[in-house]
Amino acid sequence: MPKLQGFEFWSRTLGGARHVVAPMVDQSELAWRLLSRRHGAQLCYTPMLHAQVFVRDANYRKENLYCEVCPEDRPLIVQFCANDPEVFVQAALLAQDYCDAIDLNLGCPQMIAKRVLLAHEKLSVPVTCKIRVFPEIDKTVRYAQMLEKAGCQLLTVHGRTKEQKGPLSGAASWEHIKAVRKAVAIPVFANGNIQCLQDVERCIQDTGVQGVMSAEGNLHNPALFEGRSPAVWELAEEYLDIVRQHPCPLSCVRAHLFKLWHHTLQVHQQLREELARVKTLEGIAAVSQALKLRCQEDMSRQEEGARPTGDLPFFHWICQPCVRPGPKESTKESSGGRSKRALEEEEGGTDGLSKNKQKKQLRNPHKTFNPSLKPKYAKCDQCGNPKGNRCVFNLCRGCCKKRAFRETADCPGHGLLFKTKLEKSLTWKGTQPGLQEPPQTGPGAPGGFSEVVGSALA
Repeated sequence: MPKLQGFEFWSRTLGGARHVVAPMVDQSELAWRLLSRRHGAQLCYTPMLHAQVFVRDANYRKENLYCEVCPEDRPLIVQFCANDPEVFVQAALLAQDYCDAIDLNLGCPQMIAKRVLLAHEKLSVPVTCKIRVFPEIDKTVRYAQMLEKAGCQLLTVHGRTKEQKGPLSGAASWEHIKAVRKAVAIPVFANGNIQCLQDVERCIQDTGVQGVMSAEGNLHNPALFEGRSPAVWELAEEYLDIVRQHPCPLSCVRAHLFKLWHHTLQVHQQLREELARVKTLEGIAAVSQALKLRCQEDMSRQEEGARPTGDLPFFHWICQPCVRPGPKESTKESSGGRSKRALEEEEGGTDGLSKNKQKKQLRNPHKTFNPSLKPKYAKCDQCGNPKGNRCVFNLCRGCCKKRAFRETADCPGHGLLFKTKLEKSLTWKGTQPGLQEPPQTGPGAPGGFSEVVGSALA
């Protein structure tokens, strides 16, 4: 049968989906998608897959798609990132029998009409696209219209620019999304600023989109589309049960538990470190159970009429969004031109260390990252690299190797035995009839060092 297009595809194949779970690298695996569907999600995307790797690596296809589907996980859209149109089509052809559409991630806007057009012509399932906006609304609209003309059947618009990531994310522009929705004749999904069901409803009303996609909001509260904020352990235990039925990498499980328990882990930080260290699924489940018990103890001590601390709308054991602080203005003038890291280092303590360095210090309390406290290494006399502690020439290994070869010398400290090997070679030759020669020394001697041990430099 001919593939459905546009609104017919959205209404019939996707069931008129309004509540959508975003494609998230290492975070929207099968187990999480099933959990989200149980709690109101009507459409899910796979994690973003690399088209080139998907084409060449059968194990990658198996681990990320072929073994990551089940009848309950539909409708489903597979998302790829790709630079080469031909490679994108090859990957899509290998995936189209396992999904309802193929999505091309265009997070950083660029001229990609050829990729969409080629896939639209060759695939048996519709092609959809996900984009970020340009700062200018009219430029974003023209870009969306180009994708529609090339064959895109559904467009997801993330209302942030390519620069708005991490600490610079800021608020998403629904004005851009609204303008795109008015300018195209295909369904549009909105992405950005979604923290609760009220945000979903308000976004649909303000922009006129057909559906709303959630990423961060879904990770902190998989029941977001139900309009509920349950106790964290309720969803954590349900997710772990699904993982036992549909195993996934432990790194995915750990990442989800860090998101779910985010606010509680700010209170019970010792358990945060335990969650980071455990190496098994049951170990993760045990830490989650310990967090549950701590929360229940906190609840029992809670006085009647007490309110959550800080800026949280609910107590820390309730599923709720984690609001990122907006981008901050430069503070170089007020800090005398010094960077934030420099100021933190001046203040001392571990606050100036990155998270990775703090983890290393946790494993080894005696480890120091202060350059003034690190041992000073003697430098090689020739190149400045650290010299060998037992080098007879006071050089690094590279310089020592060259000098020992040139002078036919030994350096036991670096394990270089050019002189010893030459002497053994000459001794052996002296014991062989017909091979005796006048003794000659030096690297250029015929039948000598250059022939016997020259390969040591390889």
